[in-house]
Amino acid sequence: MAVLDLPRNILIENGAINNLDKIVASKGGRKIFILMDSFLAKSPINLHQKVKKILMNSGLESKVFTDFSGEPTTKNVDDALFQLNAFQGDCVIGIGGGSAIDLAKALSVFGKNKDMEWDTITQYQKLDRLPLFAVPTTSGTGSEVTKVMVITNLDTNIKMNPSHPNLVPDVAILDPELTLSLPPSFTVYTGLDALSHAIEGFLSNKASIMTNLFSLEAIKKVGNALPKVYENGADIESRRDMILASCYAGIAFSNASTNLAHATGRALGARFHIPHGLSVALLMPFVMRFSLDSCREQFAEIAMALGANPSLGKNDRALYVIRTLEDFNERFGIWQDGLKYMDSQQLIDEIPTLVIDSLSGNGIATNRKVPTEHDIQVIYYLLAEKLSKTDSQTDPEVINK
Repeated sequence: MAVLDLPRNILIENGAINNLDKIVASKGGRKIFILMDSFLAKSPINLHQKVKKILMNSGLESKVFTDFSGEPTTKNVDDALFQLNAFQGDCVIGIGGGSAIDLAKALSVFGKNKDMEWDTITQYQKLDRLPLFAVPTTSGTGSEVTKVMVITNLDTNIKMNPSHPNLVPDVAILDPELTLSLPPSFTVYTGLDALSHAIEGFLSNKASIMTNLFSLEAIKKVGNALPKVYENGADIESRRDMILASCYAGIAFSNASTNLAHATGRALGARFHIPHGLSVALLMPFVMRFSLDSCREQFAEIAMALGANPSLGKNDRALYVIRTLEDFNERFGIWQDGLKYMDSQQLIDEIPTLVIDSLSGNGIATNRKVPTEHDIQVIYYLLAEKLSKTDSQTDPEVINK
């Protein structure tokens, strides 16, 4: 059965954030607790000042929480929850990347259910929470439209990713202008994350005729727009295509699930503290080669969305997808960026733990070719080999410059 869980409203336009007060007030919000990435609340962006002023236009009181960095942890949730309760906030807004929005999702749940445990979230038929609004400033996670949140448990060092239809925000506000300040590296990390969401959503054994529409359109938009915004971050039309593609990809994977690249990428990111989009991008080419034989038909369709020549045969189109991912990683410096967090030997030393962590999360059973422990070991070893070759080919003088 094909089912889509979506926000009640999705708004996209340049300057859309200026409607925030009216949207929040229409849902009954009066005391607004805002989760915002810290750099957005610093000079020269100072987005917190703009947001508070917008909310004041409708007489709404607000408090901004920025005391988190990187991907959110259980401690971040506890700290924010303490301030939410002290402020007596009656709704939550996440403004920023997936971290801010995922943290907002957690706050909206625990702000209404003080005794709830993390491992019981998925067991509720209906999950009561505070009104929830999402304003992405990156184009990658799609968290503004998904029913998943990713929170790292500091006790286990494992990224929890509970899923529930009621985690989908009430309203997603897509303002391309908010993504203009995103630097090239994180434009690429988040953009490749969106591409992986769309590809894995399409390849998932839970994909449907509805999710496939969103997946293929997202793949097409990212393939066309990401190289443009990498070269020119001020290209507002391409920024618009990217934020829309991220939204579409979020809808796709939220309803169809991600697969092995995310299962292995989450484990890698947690172990070496790598930005999520980068960790997934590092593994995508190897995971796609592993999965190729099980879904050549789907690969061929993905290739057409990425702009492959229609005259290519099915097998060549399938290989085109993998070559495109490899080319993106080369063009955008993904292999070199991976080396900033680990070298090949450090990765090899952690492979036994990484395999266990990969198998403990979701995305394994939804891969059309279900991997064994050995298969996942091989994928990590292939990444280690690639990092080793990249490291040996890098000129130290170039790095110093």
